Amino acid sequence: MESGARRSTWKFGLVVVGMFGFGFALVPLYNALCDAIGLNGRVKMQAAVAAPIQVDESRMVTVQFVTTVNGGRPWQFRAEEASVKVHPGELRTVKFYARNTEDRALVAQAVPNVAPMEAAKHMRKTDCFCFNQQPFAAGEEKHMPVVFMLDPALPADVDTVTLSYTFFEVEQVAHKSAPAQPKI
Repeated sequence: MESGARRSTWKFGLVVVGMFGFGFALVPLYNALCDAIGLNGRVKMQAAVAAPIQVDESRMVTVQFVTTVNGGRPWQFRAEEASVKVHPGELRTVKFYARNTEDRALVAQAVPNVAPMEAAKHMRKTDCFCFNQQPFAAGEEKHMPVVFMLDPALPADVDTVTLSYTFFEVEQVAHKSAPAQPKI
């Protein structure tokens, strides 16, 4: 009976370690997926420069920016402009402001979302603070750019696009998702 319990404990321990490892692998896997298929508008600068796009000056699209801090943390996080009007094909830079109001250092990362869904595949970001984790010292503030373009193939009936970001504390999420190690 004891060897069966020991074997079950080892299997359970391996499952826990595997789940913990998978939790840490999610961000690199997500980044690799975004790079491979352009998910959430993530494209490499070379791809954007290699294929020049004609600006569609016949129409304007409003791009709204919405920010959220996960878990109600007291950080300050906002777009420096609530919205901008752009011609599809026009490269635009917008800055976001973030401040760590806590008395400790932290590492955070923003996760983007684009709405409406049919606009997501037409949003192209060549530079974004969301591509990397952002370390903040206690009380530190940053102005972080997003360089984007809406592809001229954006459906004509889409006149407003919302780009939203949710800021997560990366270390805290990893610690919360890691189950307690069983005592063996």
